[in-house]
Amino acid sequence: MPEYGIPIIFFLIAFFYASVGFGGGSSYLALLSLFLTEFQEIRTLALFLNLIVVSIGTFLFIWNDVFKWRWFWPFLIISMPLSFLGAQLQLSEKMFFLVLGCALLGASFFIVAQLLQQIKTQRPLKMYKKIIIGGGIGLLSGISGIGGGIFLSPTLNLVGWKDARIVAALASIFIFCNSLAGLGGLIASNTFSLKMSLTLQLTVAVAAGGTLGSFTANKKINTRTIKLFTAILIAYVGLRLILLHGWEFNI
Repeated sequence: MPEYGIPIIFFLIAFFYASVGFGGGSSYLALLSLFLTEFQEIRTLALFLNLIVVSIGTFLFIWNDVFKWRWFWPFLIISMPLSFLGAQLQLSEKMFFLVLGCALLGASFFIVAQLLQQIKTQRPLKMYKKIIIGGGIGLLSGISGIGGGIFLSPTLNLVGWKDARIVAALASIFIFCNSLAGLGGLIASNTFSLKMSLTLQLTVAVAAGGTLGSFTANKKINTRTIKLFTAILIAYVGLRLILLHGWEFNI
């Protein structure tokens, strides 16, 4: 792929993900794993780009009065410390990519399950369930470099917690908080790694795409096709990572 094509692809990913309240970390990781070899750099850059994209969406959701602290804080109170700790785990390169591959396959499954769901009824979640869901996804976020929204949003839509727009707002804020905590964990463990030339290009690309996508999210468009495309992409890359790093088989 030509070098100038990479920022264009990241722009499109940021746009599509931000339009459904995600940061894009799963696809950033998937693509970065194809042309970067240093896995600490991959994890750092994915979390950083996540933070850029969802900071825009978070601001817009707060500005449009979709953010409600009383609904969101139980998901965040444990997830941030666990994301911070998860980012400090010293995984081997092989183990990191296997965890990432499994995480991508899992995210794909949750998205498809949500798309196939026929009945959508809203029901409350008990406090301990919110804490467990948030904490588990926060830990995975820190370990893998995925912001976590791609797990949180389909899960909450499946159980019918709130309407899709409120869930998208929570996903955006959840990704922001856990990406920030994950980056803090990388800094604390001296595994924070960025190449400034590539980081600058991709930051500009995802900031532009994230801004456009976030405005789209607040217009309530139909996003089923975007979610299906996302599920296919991350399932392919997840399977590829597992086969490549588990059995040295490339597809």
